[in-house]
Order: sequence, then C-alpha cells, then structure tokens
Amino acid sequence: MATDASVSDARDQLDLVLSFFSRVDAKLSTVLAINTGMLGALGAMVPPIQTASWPMAIAPVLTVILLGFSYIFLYRGGFPVTKGGYASLIYFKNIAERNEASFITAYTNLNTDELRSDLLAQVWRNSEILSAKFNCLRSAFVAMALGVLPWMVSLCVFALHKK
Repeated sequence: MATDASVSDARDQLDLVLSFFSRVDAKLSTVLAINTGMLGALGAMVPPIQTASWPMAIAPVLTVILLGFSYIFLYRGGFPVTKGGYASLIYFKNIAERNEASFITAYTNLNTDELRSDLLAQVWRNSEILSAKFNCLRSAFVAMALGVLPWMVSLCVFALHKK
C-alpha cells in the first residue's frame, strides 16, 4: 500500500518534470525570434528581382529552406502530441473529457495507491512529451545554425550588389 510520503514523492517528481517545460518553451521562443529576425534582415536586403542573377539566389534559397525546417520543428515542439493518460484524474486532457461532477466524485474516491500510480503515469507521459519537445528544439536549433552561413553570404552578396 502506498503511503502519503510515496504520493508526495510522486508529486515532487511530476513537479520536477513539469518545471522543465517552461525552459524548453523559452528556448523554442528564442529560436523563433532569431529565425524571424534572420528572415526579416534577409528580406530587407533583397535587391530588385530584375537586377538579380540566378547565382545570387542560391544562398538565400538555402537559408529559407533551412529556416523553414527550423520553423517546422519549432511548430512540432510548440504543439507536441499529447495523447495518453487514459482515464487519468491528473492529466488535463482526461479531466476535460469528464464533466465536473464525475471528476470530483472519481478524484474523491481515489485511494492512495491509485493516486500514486496516476501521478507516476503522468511523470512518465510528461517525460515523453518533454523529450519530444527537446528533440524538436535541438533540430530547430541545428537547422537555424546551419542557415547562418548562407544567410551571412546572402547579406554580403546583396550588400555588394547594391553598390
């Protein structure tokens, strides 16, 4: 039989996992801001189409493709798959599927073992979601970092072209 201490430990573990979400989300927002700034600077420097040549388009197109991949990973990290937590009385999606009265009744009737198990299931599921978000963040960052060199080349070529 679970004790109050084991339930408290499970809650602490869930709180620890949940505390990392804001850190990953802040980094996702930072990469989003950098991507948008890079695209804005690139767009501001684009010369008139009639004066540009096809070789001038290679670096900016590569930049846009890489930043496009970064945006895709940012989206996936911002909106990860949240399936799971079946019949959970802790997981927000499962709670929202119930009406208020049935949630209150079911939660009130939980015994300590069931509560601990539900908490630990949420630790596991949230860890899966967090891991997916982190992987998306890493991929978005790598795509952005790879886009920096062609972005810089594009800005230099565009600046030289305007002279």
